[in-house]
Amino acid sequence: QVQLVESGGGLVQAGGSLRLSCAASGRTFSSYVLGWFRQAPGKEREFVAAISWSGGRTSYADSVKGRFTISRDNAKNTVYLQMNSLKSEDTAVYYCTADRNWLPSLYEYWGQGTQVTVSS
Repeated sequence: QVQLVESGGGLVQAGGSLRLSCAASGRTFSSYVLGWFRQAPGKEREFVAAISWSGGRTSYADSVKGRFTISRDNAKNTVYLQMNSLKSEDTAVYYCTADRNWLPSLYEYWGQGTQVTVSS
């Protein structure tokens, strides 16, 4: 069982930056692929980024490439999402996810989400 708790969301102006964090419970953190998804009002949940077990591989949605960076610290059981050059369309609830497989069709564990609002 893995429990995920996101933090770091908030209100930021367009062009600004935020860093989301996700703290995970359990002693097998390094056994999981970590990811971030987001859901904007009235839209479906969408993939944002993922990072492999040791952090050596990452994947990003085209809409965030070059602006967002996912990283992880296995010693701290934490995954991060650094978001730069934020746009109004990045406004959404951001969810941290975990799964034992790389880019599964459905991640096994989900956090409660943290709100990110970008004002134009």
